[in-house]
Amino acid sequence: MKQVALVTGSSRGIGLGTAKVLAAEGFAVALNGPEDNAELSAAVQEVAELGNGAIGIPFDVIDAGAYDAAMDKAEQALGPLTTLVNNAGVGVLSRGDPLDVSEESWDRCLTINSKAVFFLTQAFAKRLIDRQRPANLFYSIVNVTSSNADAVAVPRAEYCASKAAAAMVSKTWAARLGAENIAVYDVRPGLINTDMTAPVIEQYEKRAKDGLTLFPRVGQPKDVGTIIASLASGKLPYTTGQAIFADGGMLVPRF
Repeated sequence: MKQVALVTGSSRGIGLGTAKVLAAEGFAVALNGPEDNAELSAAVQEVAELGNGAIGIPFDVIDAGAYDAAMDKAEQALGPLTTLVNNAGVGVLSRGDPLDVSEESWDRCLTINSKAVFFLTQAFAKRLIDRQRPANLFYSIVNVTSSNADAVAVPRAEYCASKAAAAMVSKTWAARLGAENIAVYDVRPGLINTDMTAPVIEQYEKRAKDGLTLFPRVGQPKDVGTIIASLASGKLPYTTGQAIFADGGMLVPRF
C-alpha cells in the first residue's frame, strides 16, 4: 500500500505545487478544486504524468455535506487516504482600512480559511480512526495557514483573523489526534508567488530584496510543497502540532 493524499485547492498555486511534490515522493494524489473545469483537469494531468496515480475531486470546501462522498471517490480510485492537506483559501474582497471591512468579506474568509479546515479535518480524522490502518504508513494532516496567523497586515484584517483561527484549529487537532498516531502541522507561507499574490508580487519582490525576508527573494509554490511533502512523508518523526514558517526568515525578530 502507498500513501494517498487529498489536497484541497490544488488546481493551481501552492496546492498544485504540493500535489506535484507529493507525487514525486510516491504519493497518489486526489486534487481538489471547487469546480470540475479545465484548470482542475490540467492540474490532474500534470500530476498523473509523475506516475503514482491522480484524480480530480471537485467539491466546495465549505460544503461539509460533500466531504464523505469526495473522500469515498478518492479512495475508490486511489486507495485508502493517509494524508489531508488543507490548502484551499481565499483573500479579502478588498484591501483597505479595517474600519471599512464588510461582513461579507469577514464571513467569506472565516468560512473558507478556518471553518472548512476544522470540519474537513474532523471528517477525515473520523475516517482514519474508524478503520484498521497499516502501521508502516504515516498519517498526517497539514494545514496551510499564513505568516498572517502571527503578523498583522492591517489592510487584510479579516484574512489575518481567519488564518489565526486556522492556526488554533491545527493545535486543537494535534492535541486530539496525537493518541491516534495522526500528526497535525501548520505550514505558514510568507511571500509566495501565486495567483493570489499576483497583483502585488512586484512589490513583494522588491521588499524581499530590500531585506523584508532573510533570503532576498519571494518563495515559489514548490518551496512550500516540498515542506509539506516532507511533513506528510514522516521525515520529521516524533513531531506534531508545530508551526513551520515557510517565509524565508521574514518573521525572525531582528534589531
